[in-house]
Amino acid sequence: MEFSEIALTSRSLTIELMNIDAYYTGEAYDILVNDSLVIKNGLKNVVSFFGLEPDVEYTIEVLSKESGNRFSSVIRTKKEYVRLNVKKFGAKGDGRSVDSLAIQAAILSCPMNGTVYIPRGTYYCTPLFLKSNMTLELEEGATLLGHIDKEYYPVLPGYTVTTDEKDEYYLGTWEGNPLNSHASLITGIHVENVSIIGKGIIDGNAAKSDWWINPKQKRDIWRPRTIFLNGCNNILLQGVTVRNSPSWTIHPYLSTHLNFIDLKIKNHKDSPNTDGLDPESCSDVNIIGVDFSVGDDCIAIKSGKLYMGKRLKRPSERMDIRNCRMRHGHGAVVIGSEMSGGARDIKVSRCVFEQTDRGLRIKTRRGRGADGVIDNIEFEHIKMSEVLTPFVINMFYFCDPDGKSEYVWSKESLPVDEYTPYLGRFKFNQIDCDGCEWAAAYFRGLPEQLIQEIEMKDIHIRFKQNVSIGHPAMMSFIEPVSKQGIVADYINKLCLENVVIEGYEGDKLIISNVNEISEK
Repeated sequence: MEFSEIALTSRSLTIELMNIDAYYTGEAYDILVNDSLVIKNGLKNVVSFFGLEPDVEYTIEVLSKESGNRFSSVIRTKKEYVRLNVKKFGAKGDGRSVDSLAIQAAILSCPMNGTVYIPRGTYYCTPLFLKSNMTLELEEGATLLGHIDKEYYPVLPGYTVTTDEKDEYYLGTWEGNPLNSHASLITGIHVENVSIIGKGIIDGNAAKSDWWINPKQKRDIWRPRTIFLNGCNNILLQGVTVRNSPSWTIHPYLSTHLNFIDLKIKNHKDSPNTDGLDPESCSDVNIIGVDFSVGDDCIAIKSGKLYMGKRLKRPSERMDIRNCRMRHGHGAVVIGSEMSGGARDIKVSRCVFEQTDRGLRIKTRRGRGADGVIDNIEFEHIKMSEVLTPFVINMFYFCDPDGKSEYVWSKESLPVDEYTPYLGRFKFNQIDCDGCEWAAAYFRGLPEQLIQEIEMKDIHIRFKQNVSIGHPAMMSFIEPVSKQGIVADYINKLCLENVVIEGYEGDKLIISNVNEISEK
């Protein structure tokens, strides 16, 4: 029951228990703060405390219920210059009055190291814009509720040519391209040192608007997200619930040093394109203790389509995803398909995937570009339950208007050129998958650009007895399957060690065009 501090502000703290358990601990615990019991029979590995006072010492003790071992640490909260209550700026919090101007006034008035405090109530809002060096605190029982009329959502232009005509300034974006889009309920443009904390709710209110009607059709301007961070640095989101999003829920873009800690991200299972968290061309990202239940991919790591990938060459890199719970999404942790800037050095550990279509999901295709390099991806200590296909790496993903063209689906070896993506090393270790249905793993490289290396070690996969049939990957001209083993095609090196599959039908390994295979 040793623990470490992973997020600290003037009024909040998050700790993480140090073990190899996935999301939940192997034994219950109690937590005392300054000798007062605040959590009894806790089970999560990541725990947060709110309502603390600034610049005060707190003794945190974690007591194991089974062994009786006690671990403690003394922390001091950060200093705070001032705390501004939005109700003193005229916010009503009655769920009917539009409180945007009052809350925005409080944000703009907040000095360095100050806090904008949102007490209990429902605050009906149009988009709010953050500023640097501040904390936005939502008390438990406080809800920021998005306005349902899109006419009140400003436009972020996709790009503007700079005055010297030598560069472009990017604001709006949609699915990997610089396109006009609506500002989001919470919007940060080139801000730094910002924390959004508390046990309150940020609600995009999309179910009561028309954002989900004909979602693939552009209606003058592309849909907003619920939280959009463009060109930001040193951002913390801690504790809040973000839900009911018009499109991608939290979308960091061209940003660095981001911490998403102990959040709840909730969208309807049938809501369109409501990914949970989509870091795009971002670096040094921690996603820890987040509980996802969404209508699309839970985490989708991106780096733009070809125009942005070639122009900026900004990969998504150095990401640590751990102690998260992913439910009901199309994929639990996904890379792509907008990955033309590349993705590398990504580790996923101690997570639980439940009832997602796929667990790991890599999706790319010809046309994403030579800068679209995905490399050094590692998954370990993962538990999957009722995931249809646990592992998918697909270089024939049939997205976009030309996604079902012969150029994308052709199994002929085409020339390697500036449009050819590259997939490097993938390591999967200590992963248990129960209740699978379609395939154990589905790996398809390009004939002209093989996946370089896949290593699977200590993997246990069990199929359900009664299963549905379906397509393990979104690519043209494949038949629906069930209880299929490991499919591997066009791979340079495939290493299998202690990979156990129960309940499959046919061959355990369906291998073709693999240069080197080792199995232990």
